[in-house]
Amino acid sequence: MEHVTVKDLVLGSGGVLVSGSEEAPVSHIRLDSRQVEPGDLFVPLLGERVDSHRFLPQVMDQGAAAVLTSQELTLPEGGAGCAVIRVEDTKKALQKIGSYLRDRLTLPLVGVTGSVGKTTTREMIAAALSARFRVYKTPGNSNSQVGVPVTLSEITENDQVGVIELGMSEPGEMTVIANIARVDMAVITNIGITHIGQLGSQENILREKLHITDGMKDGGLLILNGDDPLLKGVQGREGLRTVYYGTGENCDFRAVDICFEDGFPSFTAVHGADRQRVRLNVMGQHNVMNAMAAMAVCAECGMTMEEAARGLLTGQGFKNRQQVHETGRFTILDDSYNACPESMKAAFQVFKELHPERRHVAVLAEMRELGRETESAHRQVGVFAAEAGIHLLVTLGAECRALTEEFKKRSGAPVAEFTDKDQMTAYLNQALQDGDCVLFKGANSMALFKVAARYMENRPE
Repeated sequence: MEHVTVKDLVLGSGGVLVSGSEEAPVSHIRLDSRQVEPGDLFVPLLGERVDSHRFLPQVMDQGAAAVLTSQELTLPEGGAGCAVIRVEDTKKALQKIGSYLRDRLTLPLVGVTGSVGKTTTREMIAAALSARFRVYKTPGNSNSQVGVPVTLSEITENDQVGVIELGMSEPGEMTVIANIARVDMAVITNIGITHIGQLGSQENILREKLHITDGMKDGGLLILNGDDPLLKGVQGREGLRTVYYGTGENCDFRAVDICFEDGFPSFTAVHGADRQRVRLNVMGQHNVMNAMAAMAVCAECGMTMEEAARGLLTGQGFKNRQQVHETGRFTILDDSYNACPESMKAAFQVFKELHPERRHVAVLAEMRELGRETESAHRQVGVFAAEAGIHLLVTLGAECRALTEEFKKRSGAPVAEFTDKDQMTAYLNQALQDGDCVLFKGANSMALFKVAARYMENRPE
């Protein structure tokens, strides 16, 4: 944070300064007590297992400039210099601070949401914009009701455009986030079945995603995937402009003449009379769509298509999302961050193009938050795996039984099923062969990224 004092935090949160100086400067917002450094604000949140208020004495000793609290607090020795701000609810106070800090920003903000590809699209938009602007983008996965306020607090006066990822998993969540971020441009990548267990239907997911426009001023721009069956007929609310990107004739920003060069997509971007050849440094045809979203954002920011194409060349993807690692023994496609049928299909499309002459091993963990669609979604992935020509299928989790059943109907390749991660890893140590291409993909909560990391570092033991 820049030029932020305790007084700003009191004003923003609507809280009461219990102790400490209101003139004290504050540098960062921390939600994790282990990350607190001198000059930081610590916000203790009430989690499912831990109430972080218990860490207040610790962060005061670490030199925190300020803390929020919804509880009575006895100041520890050595913590007297820490400002204590009393609020009714620390989570809501954090959101109010985020909204207060948003009011101080003058740069344009681009918001990105969607069922699949939010982070990759965010990265590609930021890369494209970087050809002309200094860009601030959401770090990591800070796209939630508590992550977005922290993200906004880190934007500096030197940044010229912000690219903010907005995520949601339950009804009403997007409205909260969107009213904090109040973006100027909103990109929706697609409407899939991620979080359908909480939201009930794709139509409900669409309605929730469209709340990204809440808080947008008249004249704002809604940028939609014109190839998506549910988005292609959507128009933004009155006062907003709507444009579409994709490959169809209905799209304002359109990709044509798509081909692949050494496995990487190449295409011609068309917007009105303008045409620009584009090459990407990330694999997968689905990334053509992400690149076209970036083209639309860049045009709104006054960039030429040539500038945007040059910026896209700098994009390298994001950790645990379709990252290819050549280890010397294996070729690893690490797509372990999360999974749904749409992203599984995209992963297989990339995976089958990696060294087609080699053996391909798919290590898949179960998908989560799919509700009544769980079994059918896993069966769908079994079909994708068979169509991709997988030579060995290894699964983790009981829900993968439907996946393997469907795979076995269509493929004679061997299958190994596990519900224990350590047992699966022990099997992989014996089953993987030098030269194998190995895909790791599953729900983030299955922590398959930990297994992938061992093989990327050539240390399976």
